[in-house]
Amino acid sequence: MADNTKKWMEISRSYRIHLRLEKHLSDNTVDSYMRDLAAFAHFILRMYDLPPVKVEPEMISKYMVRLYDIGREKSSQARALSSIKSFYNYLLLEGKLEASPAELIEAPKASRPLPDTLSTEEIDLIINSIDDSTVKGLRDRAILEVLYSCGLRVSELCDLRMSDLFFGEGYIRVTGKGDKQRLIPISGVARERISLYKDQRPKIHSGEDTLFLNNRGKRLTRVMIFTILKQACQRAGITKKISPHTLRHSFATHLLEGGASIRQVQELLGHESILTTEIYTHLDTGHLRQTLEEHLGLE
Repeated sequence: MADNTKKWMEISRSYRIHLRLEKHLSDNTVDSYMRDLAAFAHFILRMYDLPPVKVEPEMISKYMVRLYDIGREKSSQARALSSIKSFYNYLLLEGKLEASPAELIEAPKASRPLPDTLSTEEIDLIINSIDDSTVKGLRDRAILEVLYSCGLRVSELCDLRMSDLFFGEGYIRVTGKGDKQRLIPISGVARERISLYKDQRPKIHSGEDTLFLNNRGKRLTRVMIFTILKQACQRAGITKKISPHTLRHSFATHLLEGGASIRQVQELLGHESILTTEIYTHLDTGHLRQTLEEHLGLE
């Protein structure tokens, strides 16, 4: 990455001179352009390790999606794209490119807020609101405990099978997107909740491998999981807008707050790209961007 970082440094310095001396922009405007460029360069180097002249349109599109997903205001997204286009227009002017990769890129139309995060106390309130004196209650408690403590997607929980439980080793096997499997550590509490449910479950449907079943012995649907959580939240007096995704989001956030690395969280969540994990967990990469700005002489 060092060689490509050096190329960004060299071109950005000449670009700064161009903005000041040839475009006659104010110092504040120049600094704004250069901050946007540093953020974009950080993204390209981290994700693709390429110099400026090798950037392709789809890479810029993915960067704009990133700004959209982390909730940047529409005006901020538009400014960032304007800065990128200005930079590549400069490279065209200098004869370093034959066409700008940013020419046909459009900024996202709207921002999307990230989901609420539940505290561990709120999660305990939700799970403890369930009456476990029935088989359904035992099942529902186990479901919410596993959703949170393993950070599962709803589809992953619905697909969980008896044969995916490796309690002796302390893991469960999860089948995620693209049928990719991963092993996830399972807490003692979650193991206990599942075991209590399993003790009652065989009396109803002993031949079905799917772990969590409805009262007719069928696989649970996404809607059923949403309903279980919604009812538990109402009983617990939780007024936040909550979905099963909120439990997964809270799981990741709490891991990071507890000192887990972003790579560890990425593996547990089953994300192919670490960028997805950063967006998902509110991760602040400002310190990384600041390091790049220093390399580019923008401090």
